[in-house]
Amino acid sequence: MNRTRKAVVGGALAACTLLGGGIGAALLNGTANAQTSTSTTAARSTAQPAPPSGQPPANFDPTKGGHVANGITEVLLTGDTADKVRAAALAAVPGGTVQRVENDAEGSPYEAHMTKADGTQVTVKVDSNFKVTSMEDGPR
Repeated sequence: MNRTRKAVVGGALAACTLLGGGIGAALLNGTANAQTSTSTTAARSTAQPAPPSGQPPANFDPTKGGHVANGITEVLLTGDTADKVRAAALAAVPGGTVQRVENDAEGSPYEAHMTKADGTQVTVKVDSNFKVTSMEDGPR
C-alpha cells in the first residue's frame, strides 16, 4: 500500500472509532438517564406523601392508640378506668358506640372516640372525676 492510501485508511479508521465512541457514549448516557428516571418514577409511585403537620401517618391504626400530641403519647385505657370513661361517654352520647378510650394528650385526662347513632364521629373529653367536659365533632 502506498503512503497516501495508508493515511486515508488510517484517518477513516480513526474517524469511525471516534464516531462509534461518540454514538456509544450517547447511547449509554441515554440508558443511564432512562434507568434513573424509571427508578425515580418507581420511587415516587410507591412513596407515601408526608402527612400534614400534626396528622398521623397513613398506616396509623387508631384502634391501637399511639397518637402523639404535645409530647404525650395517647395510650388505650384498660380496667376500671376504661369502664368509667366508657360509661361517661355513653351517657353523654345516647345510642353511640365507643370505638376506643384513651388518655388525652390535648387538655383532658381522658377521651372516648365514638360513633353517634347517626353515623357521625365525636370525641368525648372526660375529666379525672369521670365527668364529661366537652365533645368535639369528627375524628382528631
